[in-house]
Amino acid sequence: MPISKFKATCLATLERVRRTGRPLRVTRFGKPVADVVPPGPTTTRHAWLGGLRSTLEIRGDIVSPASSATDWDALR
Repeated sequence: MPISKFKATCLATLERVRRTGRPLRVTRFGKPVADVVPPGPTTTRHAWLGGLRSTLEIRGDIVSPASSATDWDALR
């Protein structure tokens, strides 16, 4: 498609490429300038909240300190 025609019908041309899935080559003076291709398949993004759910295993007590207070030099 010549660039002048593409410029005049840009939105309709882009919609046609999206709808049909056929790529389009835009030319200027008969030489290729750009290829308009349909978008690839969209991937569904999972919500980041709760994304690591069921991937953690708790082993032992997670509330008590890892070492006693006497082991810390700053508390002496």
